[in-house]
Amino acid sequence: MPTIFDYAQTCLHESTVEELLRLTHQAQQYAQAGTLTFDSLDTVRPIEQVKFPDRPLLLAPREMPRRKLTTPAGLAAFFHAIAHVEFVAIYLAWDIIYRFRGLPDEFYRDWLRVADEEAQHFSLLRARLNAANMDYGTLPAHSGLWDLAQDTSHDVLIRLALVPRCMEAHGLDVTPPLIEKFQQLGDDDAVSILTRILTDEIGHVALGSKWFKALCKKQNVESESYYQTLLLTYYKGGALKSGFNQELRLAAGFSQSELEWLETHSH
Repeated sequence: MPTIFDYAQTCLHESTVEELLRLTHQAQQYAQAGTLTFDSLDTVRPIEQVKFPDRPLLLAPREMPRRKLTTPAGLAAFFHAIAHVEFVAIYLAWDIIYRFRGLPDEFYRDWLRVADEEAQHFSLLRARLNAANMDYGTLPAHSGLWDLAQDTSHDVLIRLALVPRCMEAHGLDVTPPLIEKFQQLGDDDAVSILTRILTDEIGHVALGSKWFKALCKKQNVESESYYQTLLLTYYKGGALKSGFNQELRLAAGFSQSELEWLETHSH
């Protein structure tokens, strides 16, 4: 039987966009059918060897052009940017599976489900782009998401704190106002896609919370104070944006005390 780590290695190092989507869905189907194993024998390649498609061209976030949702070009650019976020999220889910071994099977099952859902989100967004005679890769995209993966490739607790519980949690704050904006524009398709993504992302952040707390406990680390230390260390206290969605973050496993701390350390 194939192992989840075989799939992870292929997805991260040897796949086209289409193969990545197909293999991700196939792995999840095998896992649900009980025909995927979680035996770990192969070595782990360094994160620098992860291979992305040739396109889109990746730029630093500050180099990305700014566009408005009120023009067709701006709308297409918005959905291309979101498609890129979801595409990289597939890689992030596979990478947390691939890079960190010796954890419970449930850990790998959880993040495989995340990879599968991120692939579904990407396909929804890609269909939206195709309807506008565009495909993923046509426009440049920003490189910041994967930079964070590289910064956290040495420690699963740091990865969990900074990717699902910081970067992805930010999506819980910014997506509801976007949904409202598209409701005002009368774009029901956009509302449907973003609502689906938001619903799933609450669950993804919740898995980040679940495993961060569980693995902190296993290592005899107090999770809330360690989370604060990691954010202050990696963000230097200056990159936490205010405007936290309290309701959604509570649903995704944040405590009230964590939210209060975030509010006092954001700008």
